[in-house]
Amino acid sequence: MAQYSIGQVEKITGVKPHVLRYWEETVPGFAPRKDYSGRRIYSQRDVEIILRLKYLIYEKKFTIEGAKNQLIEDAERIQRSPDAVIELRKIRAELSELFFELQKSRSQEEN
Repeated sequence: MAQYSIGQVEKITGVKPHVLRYWEETVPGFAPRKDYSGRRIYSQRDVEIILRLKYLIYEKKFTIEGAKNQLIEDAERIQRSPDAVIELRKIRAELSELFFELQKSRSQEEN
């Protein structure tokens, strides 16, 4: 299972760390786990939630409250068609891994 630091999540999503921390406080059910030193460790599911929140708030112009309600509705829909969602999550996880491999290759080429 993929795990990401807050810096990696910022690179994937384009959402600044202070916004991520704010969303943790205001969106129920969104809380990355923390390691023994208190650093946030984000799962692929956390990244999916962040991308959905970003879309709802910045593109669709939802309020944070409206975005929370939409996430709840989304979760209810997911329960009705779990197979498709599982496949999409697998694909997104693979794409995230490829993204970091590509970044790593680029940085090695520069050195």
